[in-house]
Amino acid sequence: MNAPATTELPVVVIGAGPAGLAAAVHLIDQGIEPLVLEAGPTAGAAVREWAHVRLFSTWGEVVDPAAEKLLAPTGWTRPDPATYPSGGDWAEFYLQPLADVLGERVRTGATVTGVSRAGRDRIVDADREQQPFVVHVAHADGREERLVARAVIDASGTWATPSPAGGSGLPALGEKAAADRITYRVPDLKDPAVRARYAGKRTAVIGSGASAFTALAYLADLAKSDDGAGTKGVWILRRGISGSTFGGGEADQLPARGALGLAAKAAVDEGHADAVTGFRTEAIERDTDGRLVLAGEDGRRLDPVDEVIVLTGFRPDLTFLGELRLGLDERLQAPVALAPLIDPNQHSCGTVYPHGHRELSHPEPGVYLVGMKSYGRAPTFLAMTGYEQVRSVAAAIAGDLESADRVELTLPETGVCGGAGLFDTPDAAEGDGGCCAPAPQLVQLGAPAQVGAAAEQVPAGGCCGS
Repeated sequence: MNAPATTELPVVVIGAGPAGLAAAVHLIDQGIEPLVLEAGPTAGAAVREWAHVRLFSTWGEVVDPAAEKLLAPTGWTRPDPATYPSGGDWAEFYLQPLADVLGERVRTGATVTGVSRAGRDRIVDADREQQPFVVHVAHADGREERLVARAVIDASGTWATPSPAGGSGLPALGEKAAADRITYRVPDLKDPAVRARYAGKRTAVIGSGASAFTALAYLADLAKSDDGAGTKGVWILRRGISGSTFGGGEADQLPARGALGLAAKAAVDEGHADAVTGFRTEAIERDTDGRLVLAGEDGRRLDPVDEVIVLTGFRPDLTFLGELRLGLDERLQAPVALAPLIDPNQHSCGTVYPHGHRELSHPEPGVYLVGMKSYGRAPTFLAMTGYEQVRSVAAAIAGDLESADRVELTLPETGVCGGAGLFDTPDAAEGDGGCCAPAPQLVQLGAPAQVGAAAEQVPAGGCCGS
């Protein structure tokens, strides 16, 4: 195929979430036409699925500056920058207006099923970099389409591919069969039907990140309400209790993020949840009455629960990128140059060294994974990170390397940096949450923690730890 000059082609952006829409804005700023493909029925479709959850970032931290300038002529004004939006607020008052301004550049109900080079599968070297990208799209009405692009920015996130309950990264035995009693999202307990599902029930929460903190706080609030008597949480942690288990607390430079951990601690301290440490789920079995029994890799079997909330993180969907030459870290599935900065095996910081197009590049020139997807399986992603990523990437695509390399971003710290990271290590000292921590057991933690109204907040994108 004789390709047209690639500079005449649009840049395809996959995903109309915060990072994808911001990428489109920055491309327009560079004089490049974007085409945003969103699998969902609306812009911000994934964010809308956790509309009930409040972010721990303020409005001042989740609006891209270039997007704000584009919106300004429409009469749009940013909400109070010091307040915390819910996912629903973010979608309704920012993402949808931004998509409306972008107009026909955003196509919804358009699922990308494959990306490659025109006339070249991943094997072929000849003239590869001179060929445009081809993007196959399946539309909601059943149509299939083949688009041609100058470059591809994948901002599709990880929301659609949550990690399973199994401690080995695979679904636990019986996990799929028990799907009617398992959810992989923080439940909306303000919805009467959802509330009835958990009220007065015993619920296991598997996970140790912000989403797990939020679910525990929600269950504790339900237990204290008039219709929630008997509600009990069972918090399943794959590691031991340590100083970093509950995040940075008051030392976190994002106060609402620190409050999440304190809310989880309060749920345990006040007796609304029990913590089971060092438990890696191997199987989920049905009891005679239909309740679920979690069996651990160490042979332990927990008392039956009515529901299970699995919040063990997310992973990127790379299936439709199989014909591209990506350079991904073998552990995190993040770009190889970015992976050392975010590897939770090494540190538990939310602060990431400023990075842009160079850290996000791949052996296949012109392809970038941005936003939450750029982090692969790593947690602690923040919206402001994604906005700076796409600014740099758009400048690089335009050939403005001076601007692309001028990456300036200061991220808030979690207050739990250093140490052995988020996961167990053989040489971790007793009490540090490593393999030498006290024997796994059911524990009650000390005095009740004091938490404020900011406890009901999770990170932008709903990301959580393992």
